[in-house]
Amino acid sequence: MKAMILNEYGDNAEFQLAELARPTVEADHVVVRIAATSVNTVDTMIRQMGQEDLPLSPDLPAVLGMDFAGTVEEVGEGVSNFAPGDAVYGCAGGLADLQGALAEFMLADARLIAHKPQSLSMREAAALPLVAITAYEGLHRANVHAGQSVLVHGGTGGVGHVAVQLARHLGADVYATVSGEKQADVVAQYDATAINYTTEQVADYVAKHTDGAGFDVVFDSVGGANMTNSFEAAALNGQVSSTVSMLELDLTTAHFKGLSLHVVFMLIPMLYDYNREEHGTILARLSEIVDSGSLRPLLDEKRFGFTEVGAAYERLTSGQAMGKVVVEIEA
Repeated sequence: MKAMILNEYGDNAEFQLAELARPTVEADHVVVRIAATSVNTVDTMIRQMGQEDLPLSPDLPAVLGMDFAGTVEEVGEGVSNFAPGDAVYGCAGGLADLQGALAEFMLADARLIAHKPQSLSMREAAALPLVAITAYEGLHRANVHAGQSVLVHGGTGGVGHVAVQLARHLGADVYATVSGEKQADVVAQYDATAINYTTEQVADYVAKHTDGAGFDVVFDSVGGANMTNSFEAAALNGQVSSTVSMLELDLTTAHFKGLSLHVVFMLIPMLYDYNREEHGTILARLSEIVDSGSLRPLLDEKRFGFTEVGAAYERLTSGQAMGKVVVEIEA
C-alpha cells in the first residue's frame, strides 16, 4: 500500500511517499480503507518533537494521522458489530506502536471506531473523532445541562467549535471567545453568543453576560496561560474543563472560588489500552447527534490531497486555518 511517512522528526521533517506492507487483520480489529484523515495539533507536535521530547511519538519510519474515515475491508475474529463495506470513523492510530491513517489501509481496534454519521461525507467525518470525543468528555465530566451558562474559549477552533454545538445540544446558554467578525459569524450560526477576547476584558464580559456571577462551566480549549482567564470567568463552585494543562499555575483563584478542574487527555485509551470501548460508544452517540442536525464539523476552506500532507500540517501550524484541516487519501 502507499503511505506518507516520516523518516526523521524535527522542524524541517518532510513527508515522503513510500510503499509499505498492507496491514494484516487481527482478532478484535478491522482493516479500514482510508478515505480521509484530519490534522490535529498533537499530530504537528509529534512531527516537530519526536520521541525524545514527546514519548508517545511512533518509531521511525512513522505513519502519522490519528483521525480517519473510511470503509471496512476486513474483519477480525471477535468483531460482530462491523462488516466489510461499512463506512466508519474513529481515532485509532498515529502514536506509539499504532500505525496512523496517512496510508491507504489501517489496522484499527474495533473498540475505537463507530459507524460514520450518514449525513456526513468521508471528508467531513474524518474531521470529528479526536476533537469531538475531547469536547464530549469535557462537557460531560463538567455535567453540562439545560439552563446553565457555558463559556467556550476558542469557539471556532477544532475542539472549541464542537464544544459550542454540543453544549447547545445539551440545552445550555453558550458563549464563545473569538478574535474577529468572521469567527463571530460562525459562532452565531451555532446559536451561541460570540465574545471578542481581543477587545473585551474577562471582567467586562462576565459582568455583561452573567451580571458578574460568572459562567457555570468554562470549557478551555486554548489552555496554557489562558486558564487564569477561565478561573476568573467561572462562577463560585463552577466547573472548568481544560484540554491544554501542561504548565505551572497559581490555583489561588480556583481555590477561593471552589472550582472543580477537569483535565481532558483523550489519548489515554489508545496509549494505555484503557477503556477503549468508551471511545467507540461516544463516537456512536456523536453519529446520532450529527444525524439529528445538532452537530456539524467546521472545515477549513483549504483542501489537501494525499501527497500534500506537508502543506496541510503547515496550514494548521500557521494559525490561518479556521476549523479542521483535512487530507483526502482517496482521489
